[in-house]
Amino acid sequence: MSNSFTRLSSANGYDNALRNLTTRYATMSALQENMTSGKKILRASDDPTGAGQAERANTRIDRIKTEQRALDTQVSAITQAEATLGNATDLLTQFRTLVVQAGDGANSPVERDTIAKQLVSIRDELLTLANKKDSNGMPLFNGLGSTAAPFETSADGTAPDPDYKFNGLPGQTAASTVAIPFTLDGNAAWMDVPQGNGVFKVSLGATNTGKAFTDIGVVKDASLMASQGTKFTVTFTAPVAPATGATTYTVTNNTSNTTSAAQTYTAGQSIVMGGISMVVRGVPGNGDTLNTLDVLDTNALTNPNAADAAKKPSIFDVLDRAITSMYAVGSTTVGANSFDANFNQEQAISLAQIDTSMEKIGASRGKAGDLLTRADRITETQTTNTIQAKTDKSNAEDIDMIAAAADQSNQQTAYQAALKSYASIQKLSLFNFIG
Repeated sequence: MSNSFTRLSSANGYDNALRNLTTRYATMSALQENMTSGKKILRASDDPTGAGQAERANTRIDRIKTEQRALDTQVSAITQAEATLGNATDLLTQFRTLVVQAGDGANSPVERDTIAKQLVSIRDELLTLANKKDSNGMPLFNGLGSTAAPFETSADGTAPDPDYKFNGLPGQTAASTVAIPFTLDGNAAWMDVPQGNGVFKVSLGATNTGKAFTDIGVVKDASLMASQGTKFTVTFTAPVAPATGATTYTVTNNTSNTTSAAQTYTAGQSIVMGGISMVVRGVPGNGDTLNTLDVLDTNALTNPNAADAAKKPSIFDVLDRAITSMYAVGSTTVGANSFDANFNQEQAISLAQIDTSMEKIGASRGKAGDLLTRADRITETQTTNTIQAKTDKSNAEDIDMIAAAADQSNQQTAYQAALKSYASIQKLSLFNFIG
């Protein structure tokens, strides 16, 4: 039977005890550092996987901050645009009120000239609003266009001015999950007001001598209008002094070249033409005519204004037309008389188109409101995403203070034990027992 002996030198015991003491101290110091910083990852080498997760979460947080700053700028611009459209609505309301006021038969030509000057001031203010810029110098209504003023007037500035044009690009950038457009579509807000009632328009004969005028007309039967068209001429026959009798009229369908039998004219009653009708007022002269035409008729044989038929006026054109109606035909200085047929005709058309213009502004204002509501939803979503990203980052790198405190206590106890062990090992030298 053999025996084996293991001999441990004092140096080996010292080394083991010292190594244990150093390890315990390093672990305790690391825990203390983690507790002081509140982080369990102080450098990537501590936990490469956790460090990567924390960095990705931090990147998401930074990206959300950048997107939110951009969104705040967009919200500021659209808020300004919405407020501008609100101001435009107020100005159009003032404009309409003055046009109605001008229609009062008690007004003199001089008073209508004064009203026209007030209308010019309002029109100019509206044009300024349409070209308004945000705090960064970008036009609020340039659509997809450049930084140039979106609306331009003609060189001569004569009313009515058909030369207003939109310098931007019609349309609007699409909203995304994190952004809304910086601008509104100025073409949709300020341009392309439907002519007349949007289906057909009514005009007085160029050689009329009487005082008859109409409203803008309505569609009474769409199917009948489709089969008979909207191109009609109403011709009046009035007794010429010293003859007496009733004034009559006939209706000619310019599509089928048929003419109705003569009917007695009564001011204020509707004249029906196929599927459309219009209300005629005033006293027509003998041979006077009223014409209706499809707003999109570009046939030069039936429409003397064929070149402009497809062009829809801008809101500024509408206002200029109303301003021009305040004056006698062919004048820019002599106010119109209340019995002037052209004045009354243009009044009816202008009021209808001003109402349509206000609807367009209201629609664009509603679009701005929709965008601001969407921005609120984006902000809510981004806030939720930020909270989630911060949670992910915290889970990856933040220390559990309760568990860390327990570990710190355990490590301190172990360190104290290591110190005592080392002190005991120091006394095991043989020299301590030789005396």
